[in-house]
Amino acid sequence: MILIFINREEPATLSEVLTKDEDTFLCLDHTWLKFRTAQFIQEGNLAQQFISSYCMIVVKQGEGHLRIDLETFRMQPDTVHILMPGETVGFCDGQKSELYLIVFDIQGDTSDDEVHFPLMGELPVHIEGTLTQLCEQLFSSCRSESAVERFRGQSLFLELMHWVMTHIRQNPKSDSRAAMDRTKSYIEAHYKESMTIEQLARMAEISPKYYVSLFKKTYGKTAIDYLTEVRVNMAKQLMLQTDVRLKDVAYQVGYNDEFYFSRMFKKEVGVSPTVYLKNRRQRIVAYSSTVLGQLLALKIMPYAAPLHPKWSSYYYNKYRTDIPLHLSGYRFNEDWETNVEALEHSQVDYIISTDQLAMKEKERLSQIAPVHIVPLYDKSWQEQLHATAQIVGALDEAVVWIDGYNREIKLVRERLQEELQNDKVLIASLLGDSFFLFPTRGMRDVFLDLGLQAPLGSEQYADNQSLTLEALAHLDADHLLLNIRQESETLQHWERIRTSAPWQDLKVVRRNRLHLISSDPWREYSAYAMERMVQDIHEHLCDNRT
Repeated sequence: MILIFINREEPATLSEVLTKDEDTFLCLDHTWLKFRTAQFIQEGNLAQQFISSYCMIVVKQGEGHLRIDLETFRMQPDTVHILMPGETVGFCDGQKSELYLIVFDIQGDTSDDEVHFPLMGELPVHIEGTLTQLCEQLFSSCRSESAVERFRGQSLFLELMHWVMTHIRQNPKSDSRAAMDRTKSYIEAHYKESMTIEQLARMAEISPKYYVSLFKKTYGKTAIDYLTEVRVNMAKQLMLQTDVRLKDVAYQVGYNDEFYFSRMFKKEVGVSPTVYLKNRRQRIVAYSSTVLGQLLALKIMPYAAPLHPKWSSYYYNKYRTDIPLHLSGYRFNEDWETNVEALEHSQVDYIISTDQLAMKEKERLSQIAPVHIVPLYDKSWQEQLHATAQIVGALDEAVVWIDGYNREIKLVRERLQEELQNDKVLIASLLGDSFFLFPTRGMRDVFLDLGLQAPLGSEQYADNQSLTLEALAHLDADHLLLNIRQESETLQHWERIRTSAPWQDLKVVRRNRLHLISSDPWREYSAYAMERMVQDIHEHLCDNRT
């Protein structure tokens, strides 16, 4: 995958790009492009991040899903995506993927010129080896120690851009993809009806066996699983109505057997329709991601919560169809007035928040519904979970969750002891050009819960004291779990650090024991986040051990 960042004001449409009219590209006569840098990313996972310039994304190898703000696209080697600055972008579910990330600037002949770049949106391209070769040469050029060779990257970059412009396909959809899209649309429109794989395969004019394989390859799930997902999502919407009967809901989404519907619903959602319906009748507001994490551990789905594809990506991807009212997830307290205004137009029963509320904000919220405060820094996550459970009347669920967490900790701890022996582990964040060891309470708690061992000397960097790359190297960890903060300044420093000789000489880098971890869940402190951290450590230090 290639991400290319550019600056501009107004995007051209796809129809403008695909036209053969020469007028489309006349703006290039007054446009200057400046190549900045290139990255090579493997394993196909890119945390959702804010972009301050334009992006072009091209798949080199493997498949996955690209999320641009609120939309998800299936990545394909014959498709280019160009994005606008101000959006967020991330890439996930990659299978043996390899990506290039290329950054550049754009401006007009004069600073007053309005810049228009002729490419925008999802662009189908012809696949040729030239594309990969240009990207490889560009990446190699920008890493060269020779200034002349780095300068050569400018011409390679322009050649790459020219290649994309001249290899856009006029027919963007292949027959097989169009056939899959037709059957997917049929499922969405006729979910109430019974349907079979044989029926869908006939619509696509292929064999049932090939249809099953192609549908899963195209959309990441089987056609039957997708049908179940559509039916369950429709059932959730019907359950928002008052005095609804589960038998009627089951029938309206295509299930004649209420009990079979209940089994399928619980398999898809994690709780039975009865529990889900009970939770839905309480219009609870989770006023922060931390509160949302506590409620989900208690099997309670709130009516409103902060959801955003970057700032709370996991919750957004998994629960955006379950939570009717999406509050702003852009950092805590940043958009509180917008959130209050949204709640003022909704009938909610009560609001649960941590004690980070400003006085004026709390006063405004109190005028909407009762506000319950759970201390964030004075209580452990277990105490916070218990306090939240008292508010919503779910103390039994809190006990069950903590018991399950302790069992999982015991199992993972034993596995880590077998795998790591006496290996030393560090968890750190990069902010700006400085590293911080165990900067969050959740990182410290999960490290202790799992009985991991830190290198000798790491204790002197407690209380969020920063350390340099040289000091990090001196600690000589066997494994490093590293969180790169997604601010522009930090990302720029990270690009410089990761290509430097001292970084490449780190033992964890040389031995392929650097594990990049995302801010979500590692910077959240809740029961749900803690469980995800445990699973993350297990995956990085056990499942992928080399």
